[in-house]
Amino acid sequence: MENKWFLSKIRDEFKGGKINVEKTYRLLEKLDIPCNYIHVKSVFKDNDRLKQGRITIEEFRSIYRIIAHREEIIEIFNTYSGNQKFLFEKNLLQFLIQEQYALDMTTNIAFEIIQKYEPIEEVKRAHQMSFEGFIRYMGSPECQILKTDCGKVYQDMNHPLNDYFISSSHNTYLVSDQLLGPSDLWGYVSALVKGCRCLEIDCWDGSRNEPVVYHGYTLTSKLLFKTVIQSIQKYAFIALKFKILVRNKKIGSLRETRERKGSDKHGQVEEYEEIDQDVDDEVKESKALAILEDDSQKEPGAIIAAGLPLFRRRRVKVAMALSDLVIYTKAEKFISFQHSRLYQQFNESNSIGESEARKLSKLKGHEFILHTSKFITRIYPKATRADSSNFNPQDFWNIGCQMVALNFQTPGLPMDLQNGKFLDNGCSGYILKPHFLRDIKTEFNPNETPKDIDPVTLTIRLISGIQLPPSNHSSSNKADTVVVLEIFGVPNDHVKRQTRVIKRNAFCPRWNETFTFIIQVPELALIRFVVENQSLITGNEFLGQYTLPVLCMNKGYRRVPLFSKMGESLEPAALFIYVWYVR
Repeated sequence: MENKWFLSKIRDEFKGGKINVEKTYRLLEKLDIPCNYIHVKSVFKDNDRLKQGRITIEEFRSIYRIIAHREEIIEIFNTYSGNQKFLFEKNLLQFLIQEQYALDMTTNIAFEIIQKYEPIEEVKRAHQMSFEGFIRYMGSPECQILKTDCGKVYQDMNHPLNDYFISSSHNTYLVSDQLLGPSDLWGYVSALVKGCRCLEIDCWDGSRNEPVVYHGYTLTSKLLFKTVIQSIQKYAFIALKFKILVRNKKIGSLRETRERKGSDKHGQVEEYEEIDQDVDDEVKESKALAILEDDSQKEPGAIIAAGLPLFRRRRVKVAMALSDLVIYTKAEKFISFQHSRLYQQFNESNSIGESEARKLSKLKGHEFILHTSKFITRIYPKATRADSSNFNPQDFWNIGCQMVALNFQTPGLPMDLQNGKFLDNGCSGYILKPHFLRDIKTEFNPNETPKDIDPVTLTIRLISGIQLPPSNHSSSNKADTVVVLEIFGVPNDHVKRQTRVIKRNAFCPRWNETFTFIIQVPELALIRFVVENQSLITGNEFLGQYTLPVLCMNKGYRRVPLFSKMGESLEPAALFIYVWYVR
């Protein structure tokens, strides 16, 4: 039956005789088999017996089986198919419950999966699944590592803003370094489509009273403020909705703001006293931020930023129209935790430089957490990162900092962690902090072993690789593949393991290696899978990675999709793993 179906799908393509590699690639796609052209080209070459660049229908059948009929999937299918040709609904249901931990599955669900993925009509009508249907199901989004629930907004979105981690960027307008590089609208567009909810707009007086945006006191290029706002209007609500809160310095009280409502503030500027501070803090404390929020659903939304830079001045000018937009997120200089406890108001928030924040987290970690349980705290890169490099954001998520601002234009480990963490809650850019980082009486300290721990024992069997990216140094589709698994979280949970090296195989390397991790604080833990090409001379070459929260991992047989260094999908490249965990 499978042979009849297969021939009916491909026979017409061979009416004119043999086909070349390009047509082979297109035919595989037509059969719903995702392929990397480099790997298709290599397998084609190995199966072109006459070496004429064209293959017969039988040679195509061999290529199809090599690419689509992976041995590890055959083994699973044979385990659950009584006659080793078809899965009945009860067999599929047994697989889903025993291997995929789908405990709430019913026969109806098995029927729906068969109807969705079984390509052979006769088999589908018999309520059965062939191996062709099984490989399509195993390669589907339903079998990816990320839980389906985590891919949508599922958390309670009615908490105060300080109860959320908020996806935040630093100097969003820059697409290169911090001193000489260009400013570009693409910085805003790319950050917003990634779900970023915190943008910065450094706003300065330009010619003819036209405000401009650039990194003040540097040679970075300038953008018109109005074009920035237009771009934000167009793209800001692709990943959330329709309300803006502005964060900036503020003149007067909320009551005075209400009294001025409706009055003409055009051209009105006020001054206020500013405590002198170091240059690095000054630049950041003079920013304005805006938070976009859905008014109808009361869901937190995006954060934008604009500011009036200042260098060691005691008197600061603020446009009254801008000041009166500041309601819930007034920017206030951080002095000390004791000062905040005594004087900081509910609607005041702080920006703290990376270096000072790191020092405080080591010396006064518990006080820092008590502070972030009450007040929105933003961490930004130190001024010496002129190359737009990033710090590890995990250190500051561990102490509850809501806005950990990174240079989105710079790829690498920090941005991988950022993108991975905010996969949760539907990529909305908002993640509800764990209860122990929201409790104003919390005793949690990431540098100490928690008292009432509920650890997770995570076991991962790394089975194989699927059409991995070849090495850039290979003239064909080869790589000496190794996989690194790393847990990020509180210091005691940070651990790194790796597989053995599979030589000259990026197409279908098989490891079958098992790793076990005991994770003390799983609520803060991320896991990162990195595929590398081993090179003892120049150091390992990065091929692809995927990062996600540990508690967002599906159990069972799962595909781990891979992304490039720049964050682009490398489909169909993936890892095939088995996941199991208990707590």
